[in-house]
Amino acid sequence: MAVALESAVTRTFQNAARCERCTVYRGLAELSPAYEALFAENAAESFFLSLPWFRNFCAAALDPGDDVHVFGAENAGGAPVAALVTRSPRGGSWRMAPRTLHGLTNFYTSLYAPLLSGGDIGAALGAVARAIAADTPRWDAVDLKWLDSGSLVFAELQRAFRAAGFVVQAYFSSGNWYLPSQGMSFQQYWDGLRSSVRNIAKSKNRKVERSGRAALEIVTGGSGLEDAITAYQQVYSASWKVAEPYPDFIPALIRTCAAQGWLRLGLVRVDGEPAAAQLWIVSHGKAAIYKIAYDKRFADLSVGSFLTTRMMQHVLDVDHVREVDYLTGDDKYKQDWMTHRRERWGILAMNPRTPRGALAIARHVGGRAAKRALQAVLRAVRKPAAAPGTGGPAASAK
Repeated sequence: MAVALESAVTRTFQNAARCERCTVYRGLAELSPAYEALFAENAAESFFLSLPWFRNFCAAALDPGDDVHVFGAENAGGAPVAALVTRSPRGGSWRMAPRTLHGLTNFYTSLYAPLLSGGDIGAALGAVARAIAADTPRWDAVDLKWLDSGSLVFAELQRAFRAAGFVVQAYFSSGNWYLPSQGMSFQQYWDGLRSSVRNIAKSKNRKVERSGRAALEIVTGGSGLEDAITAYQQVYSASWKVAEPYPDFIPALIRTCAAQGWLRLGLVRVDGEPAAAQLWIVSHGKAAIYKIAYDKRFADLSVGSFLTTRMMQHVLDVDHVREVDYLTGDDKYKQDWMTHRRERWGILAMNPRTPRGALAIARHVGGRAAKRALQAVLRAVRKPAAAPGTGGPAASAK
């Protein structure tokens, strides 16, 4: 049984039987330097799991009152073996809405996962799930989105929450189109496109080239970075896309990517004026097509298709990436350029030991699961409180 040890800024949960402990850190700044290696290890899978990504998210994409919680599992020697980076909103209708723990994600995210460092994945995730179950005030629900449904972690995470007493429901988040490209040249990729897609793209590209008005630039950093950010923002504001709800996020992300060596910011200027912009992120052999936009005034010139072709050529022939990822969505144009599809799913873990958690179960699951949740709540309500110093979970676990 877990013992809750209170401190000023963290709470630690220990399991004597397995010599595990899970500490709840209230923000990234509280993490010990030992966690940097854990973030770096998982960044090899995706930049969405890197420390620079999460730091930028906290700086530019949190809502007022959001709290950040990192549930860090450590082995007997104190080395981190797992971490779940989360957030929770404050305020609002707390009396009605469940107190929910979310992954540190939003619509800017395309992949999320617990951070893991080899070893027994089930045991590490079990420690995290038990710490969430034991945390106070109690969480009514845990909602983790953008998980890789084909991964072992997806199944183990559900198993861990169920073992910790939660009622778990998985749900679809989004399709994700991508291109496996290990050893692939751009010419091989181009020849492999459907003839209809290739012929249309070829015609559009020829139109741009024959105009003699367009100039291509791929920015990776350096002294021209701020000018490139300004050009990107100019294109985006003149495009069909809605304004960014967090206006500082993308400029800060571009600077972060430049600092990490990940940035591939493609710009097409027509008659010297920014006409198309694409933000690609290249990290650990994978290229992510993160943002695309073009000025509507130049739509007839097909600058967007031209830029996509040139960016693809760059990441295949210069960066030699093993995968190109078009990230979130089943849009037709993504299917045209990519070859494979996978899915991102979410996990909603609801706590039957709280009234609002039980109501969430009734709403999302119903049937016998809701009945069991209600019975658990009634048992908890009827159970007499232990007198201070005479019992309770913390005392009985010693």
